[in-house]
Amino acid sequence: MKLEEAIRTAIDFEHRVHENYVQAMRQARDPAAKRFFEVLATEEQGHIAYLESRLGEWQKTGHLTPAALVSAIPSSARIAAGVARLQAKLGAAPASAEPEVQLAQQAVEAEKEAAEFYRRMVSELGPEGQQLFTRFVEIEEGHLAIAQAEVDAATGLGFWFDVREFDLELG
Repeated sequence: MKLEEAIRTAIDFEHRVHENYVQAMRQARDPAAKRFFEVLATEEQGHIAYLESRLGEWQKTGHLTPAALVSAIPSSARIAAGVARLQAKLGAAPASAEPEVQLAQQAVEAEKEAAEFYRRMVSELGPEGQQLFTRFVEIEEGHLAIAQAEVDAATGLGFWFDVREFDLELG
């Protein structure tokens, strides 16, 4: 795949993921779940804008200059460490059948697909494409980790995103 085609494909992909998060935000009943999906939708909208700017530069100059791509989501390693601390503290509980859990599970699958797409682009493209898409791999892995943490939290750790569902001290 050529770089311009890869960028266009990534833009289309990011539009689909963004729309999925917007729909999930609308479907979620829990305010914290709505915030979770809003954060992810905002992240994906930022990816679209970034990719569109990169495509414009590529079309004008035939080259890409390095440009920072930021994320509000911590790295997958930081998320995993936080989840591990929470699990050690609270232990596991039975799974929930809430619709938000299903939406979060769909987010997990979307982020797995996104991370794999960007990994493939890094392996197939030349240096400019690799430089462009390597950061996307890192960010999508962070999105995957936070989405999986949401599933785990909603199915038994006592938290939904950043809201405590119960307090062990209160019984």
